[in-house]
Amino acid sequence: MKNWKKAMALLTVAALGITAGCGGKQEAKKKDKVKIGVVQLVEHAALDAANKGFIDALEANGYKVGKNLEVDQQNAQADQSNLQTIAQRFVNNKVDLICAIATPAAQTMANATKTIPIVGTAITDYKEAKLVKDNNKPGTNVTGTTDMNPIDRQVELLQTVFPKAKTVGVIYNSSEVNSQLQVSIMKKVAGQKGLTVKEATVTTVNDIQQAAQSLVAQKVDVIYIPTDNVMASAVPVLTKITNAAKIPVIAGEGNEVKKGCLATIGIDYYKLGYQTGLMAVKILRGEAKPQDMAIETQKDVKATVNETSAKLLGVTIPDSILKGAEIVK
Repeated sequence: MKNWKKAMALLTVAALGITAGCGGKQEAKKKDKVKIGVVQLVEHAALDAANKGFIDALEANGYKVGKNLEVDQQNAQADQSNLQTIAQRFVNNKVDLICAIATPAAQTMANATKTIPIVGTAITDYKEAKLVKDNNKPGTNVTGTTDMNPIDRQVELLQTVFPKAKTVGVIYNSSEVNSQLQVSIMKKVAGQKGLTVKEATVTTVNDIQQAAQSLVAQKVDVIYIPTDNVMASAVPVLTKITNAAKIPVIAGEGNEVKKGCLATIGIDYYKLGYQTGLMAVKILRGEAKPQDMAIETQKDVKATVNETSAKLLGVTIPDSILKGAEIVK
């Protein structure tokens, strides 16, 4: 009997030890760092701003880098092989979530994993890019924010500043689905307003000079560029040619204006990245799953005007546009 009691006591202690051990493991798991992979297609102001906004949103909601958040920041330098290497790195390291900045980056990440949650930003149309089944209910491991521009308002801006314009030149990267979509919409809107559109396409920064010169030769009145990663990377290359020809450039977003384009009505990429970060927080907390999270848009758009470019081109910006606009020099 004594031996039986002794055995039961030992079993009880062992059970308590196991329970304590399980509790200890659960507690340790709560303290583990969340691992996130952030992949940015290329370095330029708009994507940099989205990246910063994303991290700031995480930190504002309790995920602190160096404490409970580990961030693996990667830049693909616009190279597809780099994107594939980065995707494999994230998968091998079993990150808890991936933030993909720009369409090609998100496409490569989505091809590499169907289980790790992916939030995207600076992506124009997720369904068109085959990242989701539907923008309102993704049905995949991908969700995020869209940087679709208010293209109709940008064309209105163009006509307000240049009421006599008849021909608009457009330069964009023909290999980016987001750029193709924007130009398709722009052509439709421009056509409805009686404008003729002349296209010039590029695939790398090295093509911009020739593309710009071809539009100058065609004597376009104004040039429009969408939120295109190649164009955004080399705005000074474009404006060096267009300024010399006294041809203004209406841009797809504000950072392109800050680099030398004349004006835009567009989104704020920092705010877009921040909005994406808030979506990531919900996923990390287990409050939502990507497949059920509708793609979010940014309704807060604003005008941005480059005062130096306006003076150089001899352009007077109407007060109706200047009112409430961000003026850069």
